[in-house]
Amino acid sequence: MTTCLLLAATLAGCPLLFAQESDSSAGAEPAAERSGEKSLLEAIGRIESSDGAYAPGLSEQMLSLGLALQQQERHGEALDVLKRGVHLARINNGLYSVEQIPLLEAQIQSYMALGEYSEADDRQSYLYRVQVRSLSSSEERVAALLRQADWQYRAYHLSMGMQGLGRLTTMWELYAQALNEIIDEDGSKSPRLLDPLQGMLRTQYLIAANQDPNANNNVAMAFSSDYSAQQEASRFYAYRSQIYEKGRSVIVSIYDIHKTAHGAGSPQAAEAVAQLGDWALWNGKEDEADEVYQILLTELGASDAAKAMEARIFDEPMPLPDVDGIRPLPQTRSAKPGDILLEFGVSAEGRVTDLVRQDGNADRDDQAYRLMRELRKTIFRPRYEAGQPVETEKLVRAYDVTQ
Repeated sequence: MTTCLLLAATLAGCPLLFAQESDSSAGAEPAAERSGEKSLLEAIGRIESSDGAYAPGLSEQMLSLGLALQQQERHGEALDVLKRGVHLARINNGLYSVEQIPLLEAQIQSYMALGEYSEADDRQSYLYRVQVRSLSSSEERVAALLRQADWQYRAYHLSMGMQGLGRLTTMWELYAQALNEIIDEDGSKSPRLLDPLQGMLRTQYLIAANQDPNANNNVAMAFSSDYSAQQEASRFYAYRSQIYEKGRSVIVSIYDIHKTAHGAGSPQAAEAVAQLGDWALWNGKEDEADEVYQILLTELGASDAAKAMEARIFDEPMPLPDVDGIRPLPQTRSAKPGDILLEFGVSAEGRVTDLVRQDGNADRDDQAYRLMRELRKTIFRPRYEAGQPVETEKLVRAYDVTQ
C-alpha cells in the first residue's frame, strides 16, 4: 500500500513504473536495472513514510530515479520524476537553489531525446537563471555562460522558437560576458579566453552571413508593429553594422594569446594569422586578405616546421569559414559507395569553377543538388604557390552526406 501511494505521488500513476515488473515481457529488461529501480523506489517510500512527501532528501532520490529511467530510454516517466524533484528542491531550498541544477539538466536531456525542443529551450532558460543567481565562483559562472551561449547556438540551428536573430546577438553577449569574467580573474592573455573568443568568432560569421531560417522576414521585422520584434531586429542590425571590425578584434586577441603562450612563429599563432586573412577574404576584402597571407608566408620563414605549416595552410584550397562548428561543407573522405563525388576548380580569387558531378547515385540527387548549390556559394582560401594565389583545377572530392 505504501509503495503504491509512493508511486502515485512520484509518477501520478501507480501502475506506470511497476507495469514492466509484473509484465511477462519484463525479462527483456536487464535484471540490474530493475533491481536498481526497485531499490530507489523503496528508498523514496521509506523517506516519505518517515519524513513526509516534502522531505529534504527526496529531490536527490528523484534525480537518481530519473537518471535510471533515462538509461532505459523511458524519458516520459523520467520527466515526471524529475519535475517532482525540481518542485521539491524549490520548496526546500528556494526558487533559485543550486540543488535544482542537475535535475534541470536531466530534464533538458529527456526533452531533447523526445524531440520536444520548445520544452527543452524553456528548461534551459530557467536553468540559466538558476545558475546566474546561485553560482558563486567565477569559474562556475563562466562555465554557465559558455553553456548557455552554446545552447543558443544549438537552438539557432534547430530553429527553436521565433527568436533566430535574437539568439545570435544573445550568443555574442554571453560569450562577451564570459570573456570579461575571465579577464577580471586572469588578465587579458589567459588561455582560458580562447573558448569565449572562438565562440565570438563563430557568432560573428553567423551574424555576418545572417544565415537565419526566417531571413526573408528579417527586414520586415524591423518595420513590424510588434515592438519586441522591432527591438530584436534593431539590436541585430546594430551588431551587424560593426561586424567586420569586431571579428577582426576577436582574431587579433586570439593571436595575441597564442603569441604570448607559444611564440609568434608557433603553429597556433600562424593559424590565427591565417584566420585573420580568411575573415578579410570572406568579407569581400581580397586585397587585405592577400596582404595578411603574404605577411604570414614571410613570417613562416624557411625552417622545416614552418614549411610544413605553410603546406598545411596554403597547399590546397580551403573552404571558409575554417572554424569548428560552422564549416560550410560536409567532411570529405576517400570515396565510398553512396558518396557524392564532385569535380571542380578554385580560382586565384577563391571562387568555385567548372563544377561537375561524377557519381551516379540517383537516390542522392536532392542532396547532391543542395551540396552543389552550397559549394558554388562557398568562398575558398586559394592555393598559394611561390608566394602568389593561383588557380587550382580538377579537384575531386567525395562527400559523405549521410551524417
